Amino acid sequence: MAGEIAKAQVARPGGNTIFGKIVCKEIPAKIIFEDDHTSPQAPTHFLLISKKHISQISAAEDDDESLLGHLMIVGKKCAADLGLNKGYQMVVNKGADGGQSAY
Repeated sequence: MAGEIAKAQVARPGGNTIFGKIVCKEIPAKIIFEDDHTSPQAPTHFLLISKKHISQISAAEDDDESLLGHLMIVGKKCAADLGLNKGYQMVVNKGADGGQSAY
């Protein structure tokens, strides 16, 4: 985790992030689920990437409520599909002190 915090300290908003490149299929990824709103990556450590760019959770608008709820439900379904029955963690990082290394 210390490495991620160090990366987060120098990360800056702007530009096409690794997440945007995965969504645009510029970076190869094993896609386990995709719909009009999300694009997660696997194996057991998987990412849920909103197709709508929201640079950080504090930038979310009130009308993003259903999208953010959708991400939680898709995460639950992906975890079940992957057999993560003993538990899993969902994380949203915000800012350098929160470990956000990609905006």
